[in-house]
Amino acid sequence: MATAHATLSNFRQAPRKMRMVANTVRGKKVSDVLVNLEFTAKKASLPIKTLILSALANAKALDIPTENLIVKTIKVDSGKIMYRRLPAARGSAHPIRKRTSAIFVELGYATPKRKGGKKADTAEPKEVAVVEPVKKVKAPKKAVKAKK
Repeated sequence: MATAHATLSNFRQAPRKMRMVANTVRGKKVSDVLVNLEFTAKKASLPIKTLILSALANAKALDIPTENLIVKTIKVDSGKIMYRRLPAARGSAHPIRKRTSAIFVELGYATPKRKGGKKADTAEPKEVAVVEPVKKVKAPKKAVKAKK
């Protein structure tokens, strides 16, 4: 099956924050995703929406029917890290890492999941061994001699 994809590199937001929005999008229909991202109150929702629209435009350019497309894959990796310094006491400095994200989106069609094994009505019933419960046997009490 044909798929369309789009990428965004070095977007200036931490991957951890981007994944929160990306996880809500994965596996859903593109039409539903675009509406949901419109009302998501996260900074990451706008670039992900733009990226999905870009992948949708790529699908149209490849002559893929876009009615039933889903977000097949969305992957957020870390991009380049910008290192900065914050002045601290006694002439020292603390490191600041400004993280960026690299996002990959792939649109495709849902593949039906195959269930392996035999069907329930054609399967032969298995023989079940009957196990009798084990009876507990008490140990005989020792005779206690009385002291004089």
